[in-house]
Amino acid sequence: MDKTVKLWKVDGTLLHTLKHQNPLLAVTFSPDSKTIASASLDSNIKLWTIDGKLKNKFQGNSNGVRGISFSPDGKIIASADGENTIQLWKPDGTLLATLRRHTQGLREVVFSPDGKTIASASEDKTVILWNKEAVLTNPLILSCNWVRDYLKNNPDVSKSDRNLCKSE
Repeated sequence: MDKTVKLWKVDGTLLHTLKHQNPLLAVTFSPDSKTIASASLDSNIKLWTIDGKLKNKFQGNSNGVRGISFSPDGKIIASADGENTIQLWKPDGTLLATLRRHTQGLREVVFSPDGKTIASASEDKTVILWNKEAVLTNPLILSCNWVRDYLKNNPDVSKSDRNLCKSE
């Protein structure tokens, strides 16, 4: 697999080569077409100008970023990893939310055209539709996403409490 994004003119002239350390898995344009987001197995998300200059780089999901998408207004970037995690980011690299409900690696994440819904597709043969506002503002959802693995795996947690934040 290649570790680069190449920007070409319509006539076939190479304009710019954008590089990652590991193979590239996802690339997308921002809605205003002024920014390119690329993501790879090295778990980095890179934002580039159309001129090929690196605008920002931040550490994405832990098991390589397989899918990446801008919200229609360009204010949120969703990334999906090879485990079961979606992360929502500001373009400056600020993590807004982490979503976990799939049981296997993710393949893709996209926003609906109106930006109100996020769709994620997984190797577990499911597609989940997430309400963007609910996952960004509901403290119960955010709290459960944060403690779910702890409750499930900590040997000191009682069996009856292990499913307090069980995914639907």
